Amino acid sequence: MRSMRKRKSFLKLKKINKMKTKEIINQTRWTMDQVHSEIIFKVRHLMIAHVKGAFKTFDANIYTTDKDFTTAEIDLWIDVSSITTGDAKRDEHLLSKDFFDAANHKQISFASSTIRKADANGNHELWGELTIKGITHNIKLNVKFGGIVKDPWGNEKAGFSVDGKINRNDWGLILNVPLEGGGVMIGEEIAISCK
Repeated sequence: MRSMRKRKSFLKLKKINKMKTKEIINQTRWTMDQVHSEIIFKVRHLMIAHVKGAFKTFDANIYTTDKDFTTAEIDLWIDVSSITTGDAKRDEHLLSKDFFDAANHKQISFASSTIRKADANGNHELWGELTIKGITHNIKLNVKFGGIVKDPWGNEKAGFSVDGKINRNDWGLILNVPLEGGGVMIGEEIAISCK
């Protein structure tokens, strides 16, 4: 989620004290800049190394009041079949019923609920519902705001990095293989990074 483009503003009607009044809300729609954004993940493998992967196809609708991202409403979706780990056989296995069951669950989605104001270091907490395989859980992500700039073509862009950790078992991604020397082949904790 490195950068997003500003789209447009809206008018919103609001009822106050039984009277209809027009309140101008400078609501801005931001879209994902696909060329400069990525969603990647990392999981422990064989207890001693990590496997990294990415989802190549994703998009989001993001609305803010003016340019205040603490007011953001975020709806993100990811095409499960776009997963890549650099190993075609592993990717095929990840799409099977053992893991993502992509034939029956084509998308991963995230819908924000709360963004807490920045701490002293400029870090925000983003809370929302993550749905994988039809299972939804509330998660916390850490957000670092990089700023807003205009590119050479006059497009306004905002930059972010988003990081978090989830336990894959919570979403039914539970297959594992015990190792002879102890431990398991695949770690439970998944590190997520969006830039």
